[in-house]
Amino acid sequence: MHFLFKTIRGVFYMITWLLKEKTMKRSIIRWYIAKIKPRMETKIKEYLDSAGIENFRPTQMPDTLFVRATEEAVFSLLKNSGLTMNFQYNPVSHQLQTIPDKQMADFVLLQKHSEELLFLPEPENLHGGEKVRVVGGEYSGVEGEIYRIKGHKRVVVRLGNLGAIALGEYVAKENLRLKKYEVK
Repeated sequence: MHFLFKTIRGVFYMITWLLKEKTMKRSIIRWYIAKIKPRMETKIKEYLDSAGIENFRPTQMPDTLFVRATEEAVFSLLKNSGLTMNFQYNPVSHQLQTIPDKQMADFVLLQKHSEELLFLPEPENLHGGEKVRVVGGEYSGVEGEIYRIKGHKRVVVRLGNLGAIALGEYVAKENLRLKKYEVK
């Protein structure tokens, strides 16, 4: 009987911990990826802006909108706004696909300052790139990987399984540091 009580109590604590963990995860602000229908971009962006929800629409992906909110706010948005957005799911975890803040900040910086970006829709085809940090020039702080694309070495920033962006401009070798050797 004592063993049964300990087992039930252990299961109760485990369920309580899992529920608390799930609630905490749903309240963290993250970047989510939404696919939107053509000609709806402006209406959706205006709605999000008026609701005070940070969002970003990249020029290379007109059917994609990035939304920075809690998971709870995303579900509320879908339920209450009347807008049609399809948030992307991670095929492995079966959770909403998120982009880390640092990757998103680098992506936004590249979008704002680069004349020529190359969108790579299948980042899983990129293998063996060295992780680097740009330490000089207008892209200072951007972290990515180096790959040879169209005959030139380029800095590539991945966006989860959505794709990747390659910097069109050349970044001088002296402005790059390998991340594994970088002193923090």
